[in-house]
Amino acid sequence: MKKDNSSGLGLALLRICASALMMTHGFGKLQMLLNGGEIEFADPIGVGAKFSLILAVIGEFVAPVFVILGFKTRWAAIPTIITMIVAAFVIHASDPIGRKEMALLYLVVFATIALTGAGKFSLDGAMQKKSPYAG
Repeated sequence: MKKDNSSGLGLALLRICASALMMTHGFGKLQMLLNGGEIEFADPIGVGAKFSLILAVIGEFVAPVFVILGFKTRWAAIPTIITMIVAAFVIHASDPIGRKEMALLYLVVFATIALTGAGKFSLDGAMQKKSPYAG
């Protein structure tokens, strides 16, 4: 296997697994949003409980779908990064590191995805055209 294939597979594994795991956190929030009724959800940035829930669903469920597909991956990682910043440094600000470490780990993983892009095995990779001048 060529080195660029293994790098591409590594990026695919990172983005698919991290996003699938993130979606397990967002799925319950999506159900809460779709069920309607009175929404009881934290409002850490002062935009209202319902809008905070919508933002969390975007960061924990919708954006990871795009990351799994590798479509507009660098942009799609941003809502998850912001959600994890709020989780780690606002919601769990006064908690011990053990309570906020999952948010910090997701933050690092999605920041890495935003910096590296989706890699070869993605919709982004399939849409890239090779330049005749690329080395």
